[in-house]
Formats: sequence, structure tokens, C-alpha cells
Amino acid sequence: MGGAFVAKQCMLQFVSVNKEMPEKRLASLRVQDFSEIYREFATEKAAEQAGRCSQCGVPYCQSHCPLHNNIPDWLRLTAEGRLQEAYELSQATNTFPEICGRICPQDRLCEGNCVIEKSGHGTVTIGSVEKYLTDLAWKNSWVKSVAPSVERTDSVGIIGAGPGGLAAATELRRCGVQVTIYDRYDRAGGLLTYGIPGFKLEKSVVMQRIEQLETAGVQFVLNCTVGLDISFDAIRGQHDAVLIATGVYKARSISAPGVGVKGVVKALDYLTASNRKGFGDDVPEFDSGELNASGKRVVVIGGGDTAMDCVRTAIRQGAVSVKCLYRRDKANMPGSQREVQNVEEEGVDFVWLTAPKGFTGGEVVDGVMVQRMRLGVPDMSGRQSPEPIEGADYIEPADLVVQALGFEPEEIPSLWGVPELAVTRWGTIKADSRSHATSLSGVYAVGDIVRGASLVVWAIRDGREAAEAMLAYLAQSVTLAVE
Repeated sequence: MGGAFVAKQCMLQFVSVNKEMPEKRLASLRVQDFSEIYREFATEKAAEQAGRCSQCGVPYCQSHCPLHNNIPDWLRLTAEGRLQEAYELSQATNTFPEICGRICPQDRLCEGNCVIEKSGHGTVTIGSVEKYLTDLAWKNSWVKSVAPSVERTDSVGIIGAGPGGLAAATELRRCGVQVTIYDRYDRAGGLLTYGIPGFKLEKSVVMQRIEQLETAGVQFVLNCTVGLDISFDAIRGQHDAVLIATGVYKARSISAPGVGVKGVVKALDYLTASNRKGFGDDVPEFDSGELNASGKRVVVIGGGDTAMDCVRTAIRQGAVSVKCLYRRDKANMPGSQREVQNVEEEGVDFVWLTAPKGFTGGEVVDGVMVQRMRLGVPDMSGRQSPEPIEGADYIEPADLVVQALGFEPEEIPSLWGVPELAVTRWGTIKADSRSHATSLSGVYAVGDIVRGASLVVWAIRDGREAAEAMLAYLAQSVTLAVE
């Protein structure tokens, strides 16, 4: 009875305690490096903010989390000071809570659906508490090894070392399955490593998970492109089941005059060069200035989170000016509003209701031909469609233009020589929504290669679900073999 009274006393504080995020480094200081911009919560502050939770009977934060994390309960445990228990509950449904706490768009998911936020009291800062708990867990050695107590002979090959593949590998390895991950890059992590800048996700956070999997016996085959260095059939032949978790890397591009001119680059190439430089790699394209914004007038085209990563990277590289062109207005941006606020604080100029018509310059770009837009009637999604304003074109000076228009799937059946692998009309792999099984026996697929470009948290969910389905498939295969 006494314990319940204490729990009640430390919760429901949203009326008397205001919402507080962790301290944010001053924009003038944080643009000088690639370190994360938010400081850690102190223990007392984490408990105070967790105690603002209203402990809803129907927790919308939980239902709007793709992983259905048990958020109210680990907030309550945090408020009570039971921090290791809080961490263990948070990681029970989330393979990488320290990553989700940093890069999930909480304002669109858990926090955006917080009941006290809807009632005007300001959301519980769920993501920041999650990050605090997991960082504390690593510091205090609460993070348990994924090495199994009993080994199995079953073998799974995973193509792609991004969040979906790593999540599946974690769950499979815990159960003793032999796991080999094949990836085209020289480091594991996918977009976590090379696509997302350090000011949102410091690379040590990703690398500690990679090291954990290596220590647990997961084999990584890096610098390996399926279809070139090894065939898909060879991978199938070496393993009892295969998971495709390649993500989508084919950049959408503008079809416009001058698109091939030097200085018009793709977002992922630009971000990868910057992240490689952060690792201390030799990056000729960066050193030559081709993928370096230093001293340049930079224009980024796009309004999603990748575009926000690009403009913030350009600021840190010492660009003379950075402008973001987006064909709709601020209210209709697909990116996180929290990210937009960070971008504005750091000195980026948004040029709303604009679209590129082409690029000027000889061998090197010197400007973007910009067409002004207005919002017309809503499309099928309910968003107002942008339409051009005739006679309102102008030239935006630019020395570096970054196209951040999203990604499409590569043509995997033809690249890998497996025409029988079914795909959708968009080129994504067809997979069962629950088991993630594809049209090929023993082959599964997860993440963006199934969903299209999406969120890391969805890839983690897919990876966990696929691992469960693959374990069932492996068990059934053993049963059939015995019979």
C-alpha cells in the first residue's frame, strides 16, 4: 500500500511541473563541431520530467510507437528512482533504445500523441528520458550481452547492416543462431553510420552496438556487394534462411537543364563524405571541395529530415550561406518540426514555396533556376498540391547544390539475378506484413526495401518481427528434416 502511495505521489506532476528538454548547446557554439546538441539529463531532472506522465488508462504514446514500447511503466519506474528496472523494461521491446531516443521523430510519434500535450500542458519528454536511461545503462554495465548460453547449428545470412538487419541479428543471436551479415560498406550500421550526422547521432553510440554483436559472435562480411562480390544464390546456399535488409539507396534526382553540372550532388554522397571525414578516413572528394561546403553558397533542395541533415552539415563545414528550397510551406513540411527549429536557430534560410527548374553555370554550377509556387487544391493525401506561379522565376546563386529528394529501391531482382523475387509496382520487395516472408522460400525482407524510405524505428520493429518468424521457420525445417 505504501509503495503504491509513493508511486502515485511522484507521478501526475504535469500540472505543477513544466515540460523541460535537456539543455541545448548554444547555436553559436554547436555549429562549430559535429557533437550532439543536447546535453544529458541529470538523474533528478529525468525523474522530475518522467513524473509528469499522467499514467493514462489508454496510453496513446504507446499505441503510436511502432515498437509499442511500454512507455508509461518505464516513466513511472524512472520517477521512482528504479532506473535499472526502467532501462530493462524499455529495452524489452526496443533493440536500440539509445538510438531511438536520439533520432526518432518523437514529435510525430509518442510525444506528439501524449495526452497531456493534447490538453495543453506540454508533452512528457519521452525521447530524452529514453536516451538518458540507456546511456546510464551502458555506463553502469546494465546492458546485457547478446551471446547465447546454447549454440545452434542453424545459420542465417543477413544482407544489409542497417537498423533492420542489426535488430534481427540481435534477436537471432540471443537464441543461438549463427548469423552472418553482408554489407556493401566498410563499416556496419548503414545510414546510422554514414547517413545521419554526428550532431544527431554520435558514431560511438552506433559502434558500441556493432562491437556488442561482434563480441557475441555475429560475423560481418564488409565491402561486399551482392551481385558483384558474391551472388545471392551463393548466400542462400550457405545459410538456412536469408534476410534482405538493404534499405533504399537509389537517390531521386531532378530532371532539369544542367542537372549533370559539377557542384550538383546527391544528399547521401554529401553526408557520407562528411561522416567518413568524422571517422578520420581519407576522403578525396571532400578534400578537393567537391563534397565540402566550406566557403560556398549552398542550396539544399528538399523538405525532409535528410534535407535538414544536409543544411546543418553545410553550416558546420563553414558555408558562406545555406538556403533550403521547399515547394510547400512550413506547415506542410514532411520533416520533424523540432529539427526545423534547430535548423532555423543555426542560421539556415528557408525559401518556402519554391522549386528548381534547372541549374546555371558552365562546367561548375553557379546558380539554381527557381520557380515560385503556390498551394492549390489538396491531393489524394489531403495535402495541398504546389503549382507554379507563371512569370515569378529567378536565379538563386549557388556554388554547391545538394539534392535531398528522397530515395527509391534499387532493382534487386535484376541486380541479383533472381527474377522470381516478387516486387511491388514501386520496386519494393513484396513481403508478408507480419512474418516478412517473401515469395522465395526461406527468404525474408524488412525495412525500407519493403516499406520505401521510412523511419529507423520501423526497421527495428520489422527486424524483430522477422527474427521471430525466421526462428519458427528454422524450427519447422528441423522438424521436417527429422520426420
